[in-house]
Amino acid sequence: MKISSINNEKVIYWAKLKMKKYRDIEHLFIVESHHLVEEAIKKGIVQEIITTEDYISDFPTYNVTPEIMKRISSLISPPSLMAVCKYMAPCDITGNVLLLDRVQDPGNLGTIIRSAVAFNFQTIIASSDTVDFYNDKVIRSSEGMLFNINFIRANLLEMIPILKEKKYYVLGTDVIKGVDIRKVKKENIAIVIGNEGQGMSFEVRNKCDGFINIPMNNNCESLNAAVASSIIMYEVFHE
Repeated sequence: MKISSINNEKVIYWAKLKMKKYRDIEHLFIVESHHLVEEAIKKGIVQEIITTEDYISDFPTYNVTPEIMKRISSLISPPSLMAVCKYMAPCDITGNVLLLDRVQDPGNLGTIIRSAVAFNFQTIIASSDTVDFYNDKVIRSSEGMLFNINFIRANLLEMIPILKEKKYYVLGTDVIKGVDIRKVKKENIAIVIGNEGQGMSFEVRNKCDGFINIPMNNNCESLNAAVASSIIMYEVFHE
């Protein structure tokens, strides 16, 4: 189907999906670029295709103008291919878990997702005030790994007791009081990563079973949340 008017109802609808409140209402989000569309197809969540190309697919496909693509895209230079995708339903919690307490930067979250997939952390549980998983910058910086992780948005104060019932050992991060990550057990653990500027909340900290840190040069006080998460997950993966 061809659409040429930027004021078409469908175009207006797609453009609204750039806003979180509309994504949450419709349970839909947009991915941009051939790579991300292909990953979404593999995941089985594509609802329809939007393109400026002669693109053949098994999904409803809309051929649009570059002007329409620019209206829908969140990028300065819009791609030639996008897909409207359905939200992914969370699965049961398995494997080691990462808990995110108010992580705000979408680039950090995207990197954390990529590292979680790389180092076999199967579930990410994020607080309600952590940045949206379907934020366009999160999707792009995850390089499609968003489609390979089980993510759950929940109240961490409610989830931590559930994890403990499942025999998870909940570890917070503390550069002063924490134990060297290389010296703790590496199975059935849930690691908390706090806010970029403030760290873990007092309430979440009080529910941790223990604390870990990353040994480093004294000239460096702390690491970026995504870097710290990646190092920790690497150490757990490479026991």
